[in-house]
Amino acid sequence: MVTQYDEKGKIFTTVITKKPVEVIIQTTIHKIIGFVHYRPDNRLIDELNAIDTFLAVTNGKIFDLNGDLLYQADFLTINIRHILWVVPAMETK
Repeated sequence: MVTQYDEKGKIFTTVITKKPVEVIIQTTIHKIIGFVHYRPDNRLIDELNAIDTFLAVTNGKIFDLNGDLLYQADFLTINIRHILWVVPAMETK
């Protein structure tokens, strides 16, 4: 990790702290369950609005419309144009 200081002693690092939240993402043909990471001082919607084209998801599981598991990956990206809705998984329990 690289640490830099400005003239007033403020610390700058190249590490961006992010908070993981488990989400359920519905696309037109798949349901995806995984973790989206966002800055603690933002809301999940702020992170979704800040991205241009692709949303990064970790520990993702991709299901078909029947609920059958198709793929599992440590990391995947989703084109946001295909997302119908996103909901935090804890709100569905």
